[in-house]
Amino acid sequence: MTAIAATARPASAPPENALWRTCLTRVHEHLRDCAAHPARSVILLPFAQLLPLAQSQWAACFPDSFAPHFETTRSWARRLSPFAPGPSDIAFDTARDTLTAHALLEGAGLAALHERLAAPLLETVLALAPLAAAAPPALRPDWAELARQATPASGDGWLAHEAAVARLAIAWAAASDYATDVLFSARTLETTDALVALQGVQDDALTDSLLDFFTPAKALALPLASPAAPGQCFVHTARDAEDEAQRAAACVLHHLAAGRAPVALAANDRAIARRVHALLGGRVTMRDETGWKLSTTQAAATLMAALHAAARRASSDDVLAWLKLAPAASAWAAADVPLLERHLRRAAISAWQGATPMTHALAQPDAPSRPPPGVAERLQSLVSAIDTARARLDAPRPLPEWLAALRTLLQAAGQWPALLHDAAGQRVLEALHLHEDTAQDSLAELPAAHRRLALPEFTAWVGNVLEAASFIPPPPPEAQLVILPLAQVLARPFAALVLPGCDEVRLPAAPEPPGLWTPAQRQHLRLPTRDSLQAAQQAAWRQALGTPHVDVLWRQSDSSGEPLLPSPLVQALPSPLPAPDNRPARAIAAASVPRPAPNGSALPVTRLSASSYGDLRTCPYRFFALHQCQLREAGELDAEVSKRDFGNWLHDTLHAFHQALQAAPTTDRALRSARLDAAAQAAAEALALDEGEFLPFSAQWPSLRDGYLDWLDAHEASGATYVAGETPAQATLGAVTLEGRLDRIDHLPGGTPLLIDYKTEHPNRTRERIADASEDTQLPFYAALLPDDTLKAAYLNLGERHPVQAWPQEQITALRDALVAGMTQDMQAIASGHPLPALGEGTACDWCAARGLCRRDFWSAEPPAAPA
Repeated sequence: MTAIAATARPASAPPENALWRTCLTRVHEHLRDCAAHPARSVILLPFAQLLPLAQSQWAACFPDSFAPHFETTRSWARRLSPFAPGPSDIAFDTARDTLTAHALLEGAGLAALHERLAAPLLETVLALAPLAAAAPPALRPDWAELARQATPASGDGWLAHEAAVARLAIAWAAASDYATDVLFSARTLETTDALVALQGVQDDALTDSLLDFFTPAKALALPLASPAAPGQCFVHTARDAEDEAQRAAACVLHHLAAGRAPVALAANDRAIARRVHALLGGRVTMRDETGWKLSTTQAAATLMAALHAAARRASSDDVLAWLKLAPAASAWAAADVPLLERHLRRAAISAWQGATPMTHALAQPDAPSRPPPGVAERLQSLVSAIDTARARLDAPRPLPEWLAALRTLLQAAGQWPALLHDAAGQRVLEALHLHEDTAQDSLAELPAAHRRLALPEFTAWVGNVLEAASFIPPPPPEAQLVILPLAQVLARPFAALVLPGCDEVRLPAAPEPPGLWTPAQRQHLRLPTRDSLQAAQQAAWRQALGTPHVDVLWRQSDSSGEPLLPSPLVQALPSPLPAPDNRPARAIAAASVPRPAPNGSALPVTRLSASSYGDLRTCPYRFFALHQCQLREAGELDAEVSKRDFGNWLHDTLHAFHQALQAAPTTDRALRSARLDAAAQAAAEALALDEGEFLPFSAQWPSLRDGYLDWLDAHEASGATYVAGETPAQATLGAVTLEGRLDRIDHLPGGTPLLIDYKTEHPNRTRERIADASEDTQLPFYAALLPDDTLKAAYLNLGERHPVQAWPQEQITALRDALVAGMTQDMQAIASGHPLPALGEGTACDWCAARGLCRRDFWSAEPPAAPA
C-alpha cells in the first residue's frame, strides 16, 4: 500500500485532455457568436460526475473568462426552483409511488389485483415518465394522446390487465408535474442567453426537447464522444467468476503500482465489482458511483429482521436473528440470548410459538432437563419481553401508524441509534420516511396511506422500497479506484480501465430492451429500442477503449457450469495484447496430513452417556473432539421435521399415555385408543410440530397406534406391568458418573425388572443389534444404570410401516458386566494419557461431525485408479 500511494498520481491533478479543450473551445465560440454572457449561459452535461471536471477544464482553458453554468437537467431545475411532488405525482420515490399505484389501481376498478399489478404499473410508469417529462407541460396532453394510440384498447385475459396497466401508466405520467417543468418556462428562456448540450453516448429526450424549446440561435448540440486513439488493450481469460474477480483486483494493483491513477473499474457485472471491492478493501481508496441495492446493507437487514421476527408464524431463527442484531436492547439482557438459543436448539423448537411452552416446561419441578436455579425464570422473563415487543406490530393499521410502531420497536430494541449513526442506516430511514419529523408530513397526505395494512402487507411494502432504493457510500476526498458504469467512462481522464464481465451474457452487442413493449410501440413512444441500445453500447465501448491502458476480462463458465464465450465486442477487437496474470505466484509443497492421535488426559471425563461411550468405541478421536473438547455443531432450528422429531414425539406420547393409564386404569380398547390419540395431539402441540411437515409421520399413526395396543394387550396378558418411563438415572464408575434416560421400566411376574428401549428404526437394524450383542452399547449401558443383578432387557421396535415387535436381549447381565469392565479400562487409559487416534474405518466416517477436524480426506493421497 505504501509503494502504491507513493507512486500514484493524485486524482486532483488530471492530465491535459484534448477532448475537453476542443469541446470547450467550440462552446466559447458559440457564446461569442450569439453574444451570450457566459454567466447567463448553461452547458448541459450527460451525467453529474462530469460537473467538477468540466468546471476545472473551463478554468484551465479560459482563466480570464466568466464561467457558464455547467449543469445536468436535474441540477439546473433544482437551482431554478424547489419542487415538491403533489399527492398523485410521480415522485421517483418507491415508498410514495407504490402507495399512489395502489390508489390508482383501486380507482380503476382493479383493487382485487393491486398486489399483482402494482409492480408492473410502477415499472411501466417509470419507463414513461422521462418521455412525459421531456414534453413541455402545455404539450403533454398531446403526448398522452399519441402514447395511447400505441397501446391496445383492450385484450383477453391477462392481456386485458396489461393493456389497463399501460393506459393507467400513460395517464399517470401525463397528469404528473415534474421538477424539470421549470426549464420550459418563459422566465427560463428569458434569463438564459445560450444553451449548449454536450451529448453522451445515448440520446436524452429531455435534452432534445430543451434544444427545440430554445431558439436555434441560442441552442447548440455538441457530441462529447469523439473517435479516440485506442490504448493498450489486454484480454484476460478467466476460468470462473472468482478467478475473474481475483485477476481484476490484481490488474488494479498492478496499474497503481506502475503509477497509473486513477483507475476505473466498469461495473458490467455488479457481483464481480463487489467481489473486487471486497478483495481490495483497506488497500486502495475507492469511490463507488454505482452503489448497491439498499436491501443488501446491514442496516436494511437489521430492520427487516425486526419485521420478520414480529410475524405471527415467525421461526425461532427469525427471532434469534433479530435479538443478535440488537445487542444494546434494554428490554432484555444480552447475556440471556445465547442461553435462550442453546435451550431452543436443544429442544429443537423451530417455531417461535413453541418458546413459551418450552420455558414453562423447564420451570416445572419435575422437568427432565431442568436448568440450574434461576435460569428457567430468566428464560421466561426474556421470552415474555420479546413477545411484548413483537405484539407492537400485531394489529392492522394505516401506514403512518405502522411507521411510528416500527420506529418505537427499533428504539426499544436499541437498534435506532445504530441506524442514525450509519450512512446506510440513514439512507434506510430516509427511503422509508421513518424520521419522526418527516413521516407524518410526507406520507400522511397520500390517500392510499390511510388504507389499513396487515403486517405481511407492510413487510412487503418495506421490502419493495429497500429493494428499489440504492446506497452509494460517501466517497473519499481522493480515490485511486473509481467503480462506475461503462457509459460513464466518457470524457474522464482515467489512466487505466479494468473491464470485467466482458462475456456474451453480461456484455451483449445489443442489450435487450426492458419492459414488455413491442418494437413498434417503442418506436412510437420514443422508448429505447434494440438498435439504439446497440449503438449506445458500441459507442460506450469505443470510448472506453480510448483509455491509455485497458484490461478486458471474461470468464469461460458461469456459476451453473455452463460454458461462456467472450462478448462479440471482445471478439471484434483488432489486435489485443497477450494478458499476463498479475497475481503473484506462490509455491506450496504438497504434504499429507498426519493421522491425529491426541492425548485427552488434560480433559478429564467426569460424565458419560451411552451415546458418548458409543462414539469412543466407534472412533476415539470422535469422542475427544465432540465430548471432551465439546466441539459439537449446534443443531438447525429451521430444518424440516425429521425422524428424530418423530422419535421424540413418540416417546412423549407413550410416556403421557402410560402415566394417564396408571392414574386411571382401564382395559377398554376404545378408551385406550382415544387416550393415545389425545396424548399424541398434546405431544405434537408441546413440540410445536408443524401439521403439514409432520403429515408423512402422522399419516402412519393409526396403524402404529393399533399395532402398539395389540402388543400391549399381549404384553400385559403375560403378567408384565408398566412401572415408569422417561426416567433419568445415574451410576458411579470410579470418578465417572454414568447417566442416561431410561425409556421404560416394566415388572415381569415375580418382580423382575424389564428394561425397554424404544426404537423407530427398521426392524433389520434392531435385529442386527441383538445378533451382534458385543458391539451393542446402548442396552447394556442402560442396564448398568440399574442396581438390579437380575433383570431383563429388550428393544421395542415401533416402526412406521412394520408391526410393533419386542426384541429381547437374553444375555443382558453378562453384556452389562463386560461393558462396565471395558468402560473402566477405557477411562483409566484416557486418564493416563493413552492416545485417542482417529480410526477412519468402515462407514463411521460417512456422517461423522468431526470429519473436518480429523482431516480424514487429507491423510494421504488416494492411489490412482487402475486402468480399465
